Amino acid sequence: MLARSSYRCPLSFSFPSTVAASEVGSGGLAGRRGSARQLKTVGKGRSAARAALARGSHRGSGGRAGLQSGTRWMVVAVALAWWLNPHLGTAIMHGQCDILELTAERNTALHVAAEQGHHELIRELYFRFSDQGLLNRLNSALDTPLHSAARAGHVRAVAVLFELARDRGVNILGCKNEAGDTALHLAARHGHGAAVEVLISAAAEPAAELNNAGVSPLYLAVISGSVQAVRAITTCKDASSLGPGAQNALHAAVFQSSEMVHLLLEWRPALADQVDSGGSSPLHFASSDGDRTIVKAILRASPPSTVYKKDSDGLSALHVAARMGHRCVVKDMLRSYPDAAELRDGNGGTFVHAAAKERRSSVVSLAISNSMLRGVLDAQDRDGNTPLHLAVAVGSTGDVEALLREGKVRADVLNNDGHTALDLAAGSNAGFFATINLVVALVAFGARLRPQRQDRLEQWGGRDMVRKGIQNTSDSLAVVAGLIVAAAFAAGFNLPGGYGDDGKANLKHEIVFKTFLFLNTGAVATSMLAVALLVYGKASSHSDGSWKTFAAALHLLWVSLVCMMLAFQAALFSVATTRALTYGFLVVYMCIFILQENKEIRKSETSIYFTNKECNG
Repeated sequence: MLARSSYRCPLSFSFPSTVAASEVGSGGLAGRRGSARQLKTVGKGRSAARAALARGSHRGSGGRAGLQSGTRWMVVAVALAWWLNPHLGTAIMHGQCDILELTAERNTALHVAAEQGHHELIRELYFRFSDQGLLNRLNSALDTPLHSAARAGHVRAVAVLFELARDRGVNILGCKNEAGDTALHLAARHGHGAAVEVLISAAAEPAAELNNAGVSPLYLAVISGSVQAVRAITTCKDASSLGPGAQNALHAAVFQSSEMVHLLLEWRPALADQVDSGGSSPLHFASSDGDRTIVKAILRASPPSTVYKKDSDGLSALHVAARMGHRCVVKDMLRSYPDAAELRDGNGGTFVHAAAKERRSSVVSLAISNSMLRGVLDAQDRDGNTPLHLAVAVGSTGDVEALLREGKVRADVLNNDGHTALDLAAGSNAGFFATINLVVALVAFGARLRPQRQDRLEQWGGRDMVRKGIQNTSDSLAVVAGLIVAAAFAAGFNLPGGYGDDGKANLKHEIVFKTFLFLNTGAVATSMLAVALLVYGKASSHSDGSWKTFAAALHLLWVSLVCMMLAFQAALFSVATTRALTYGFLVVYMCIFILQENKEIRKSETSIYFTNKECNG
């Protein structure tokens, strides 16, 4: 139902039947339920509305009768133009509307027409009822009809409303609703670029206005993703770019598109050097996102001091890019500003510390490959930790091995707690195999525990974890060894080539057959010995003996697998001599060799793949 306004016509009226029959024609006012009786086109509704206005709302000399008649026909016109909205239609049929009739949210007929984009009806209503002040009438949210048209993006309705207000000398472009939004704010927020162009061409002053949240139309246009709206607003020299939290439009644009970033930088290059309430510049934001095109554009437009700015946590843009693993962004920054590598964060860490802590192997490898950055590889933060300490602490075996093998970092550096990297590895909770890999890698490159008296050595906290890991793994390995024994036994009694009448093997004189017997016997022997060692190690209460037998069993199990594969090949060669079979086994063994000997190469290739994908993206 429509709310009743404080203004009431002194005389009530009923809806005349002649309107439904002759004025509206076949459209009727029966509501949406009678679809056959609705208007067939918007044009017919507008024609009927215009005819009704012409006959019933001529004010001439004024008077109360004329006001009633004009009111009545005005609401009919709105109902027709609004495709017979059920609420308005019902109210009109019962004769309950007048010139100031309001909806539940206190919208006037002009608000409704503006929201629906009926620009011709807006003009007609204005000329018929210009003395009612409909242009600047406010609803419950303090919206004018221009707000409604701008929010919906109806360009012609916006243009007509501005034209009528200008002719009447009414300033509606600067009107703000309860949220402090002008019509330009609403058009920009919803990404209506064409509407923004119309409003900006009408007046540039609203582009400098902020709403109650301290947000400018330009910032809202960037958030909406409308390049057209951003381009229109940036034609205003004095437009504001402020957003929430002291951000500017460029902070938001880095997550939108490079085209938007270039527009803003051309318009106001100083945006690149401004920081938000957290001390972050647009370069910080772009570095976190990793778009090289945007980062390069900001670097070109901003002064050199922008690269060295730090946020409230002491992080520079280089630290942010390293933490996110954006290798190419880090590379571009270091190429433009090589001394930025010396920047320290709030804890005294370099960008290599940040990358090692977040397990960003691509950035760590970049620092290792650059001979000019060797000095930062052994740098210590305020806790005395080097990148090696942090890589060990997070269990990044790949980074640890890369720093030791290629970076040639020192493994005996003590942090402020007096711990070396090996001390941290010994106390790591990274898991059984990860801990073993860390310890083995460090020991292989000469890492040592911190100096201390031997009689006061603390028992390694990971001893129980190792024992439990060995026991759990021994069960699985014993099953594998048992399967190898069973397969080798079966192959020994089902010899290739079969048996002769004397019960001997038919191929007993062949060298390939003898090779098969030797390898099959080796597989059985090594597997059985591995099973024995695994059982002994699990039953042993001495941790050192348990570890040694476990390591020996692993080696024997590997030998048995190799012997079994070679025995299988020899068996096939003894009964089949096709060239394809030979080539097939050569390919298999070559693949095994590559997988065994080039594990680090595979890791590097994976890292390079994602790095190239990022750089090309």
